[in-house]
Amino acid sequence: MPALPRGTRLVITLGGDGTFLRGARIAAKKDIQVLGVDLGRVGFLTEIAVADVERALDAVHAGESACEERMTLTMRASRALEMPKEMETLLRYGRGPVLPPPEVRPEAAEGDGWGKALDVTALNDIVLEKLARDRQVSLGVYIAGRLLASYSADGVIVATPTGSTAYSFAAGGPVLSPRMRAVVFTPVAPHMTFDRTVVADADEPVALRVLPHSGQAAVSVDGQLRGVLDPGDWIGVYAAPRPLRLVRLRPADFYGRLRDRLRLTDAPATAADGTAPPFFRHPSSPVPDDLLGLYLPEQDAAD
Repeated sequence: MPALPRGTRLVITLGGDGTFLRGARIAAKKDIQVLGVDLGRVGFLTEIAVADVERALDAVHAGESACEERMTLTMRASRALEMPKEMETLLRYGRGPVLPPPEVRPEAAEGDGWGKALDVTALNDIVLEKLARDRQVSLGVYIAGRLLASYSADGVIVATPTGSTAYSFAAGGPVLSPRMRAVVFTPVAPHMTFDRTVVADADEPVALRVLPHSGQAAVSVDGQLRGVLDPGDWIGVYAAPRPLRLVRLRPADFYGRLRDRLRLTDAPATAADGTAPPFFRHPSSPVPDDLLGLYLPEQDAAD
């Protein structure tokens, strides 16, 4: 991880979600804010337009910007992750360079039965997936320390609410508000009747154990390969103590972005009704008392 100059208060990324995720790892580890400038096409994370960069930096400098917190994940493992040299070329084919395996955090005591705490910060997801195309990975999946089920699948995804619109969504998982704190477990192409996503509370860890007769499994963090597990190995994924702190010029319009980026269209049967008007927005009158505690961010005039 690149060293930051002493006194750094802000990490700025220029690009799409992939670039943002790399900057987010640095920012979250140092507990500083990150500002994502949107140069991508389908991302959900970078919301500052190029035209707003100067205004955003002025707002940060003046202490007038908003800060939105996003839950992140970290992990423990039965042993330090390794990348077999004979597999490195194959694993990175078409994916760019492989990051080194994560370091072991110093708080992991030897022989305490809780595994090794790894220096991992994931904003989107941690994934365990098969290595061989012709063989699925077999995993025991535990939530809050209790066995949920043993899966035979292409892989399994443990995601944050932010990551619910990434790989988990592509695998059939639900969309969660990024303001939530939850852990989302989604199997990928499982060979079993129960193929549903499970949404656990943020304080319920998800553990994945590679079963004895399974093949090896690759561990990815936010889309980056970080190591390989052998049969009998396990990882435990849980909410990290530090959230990611995002710079915002205005309250995030997550659902508007969801509609725009996924090109959601209204049902043809509703065409005669026209565009639905705004709801719970009456600027000419005060918000009723029973609605004061609800999250109803103001919309831009263009909305």
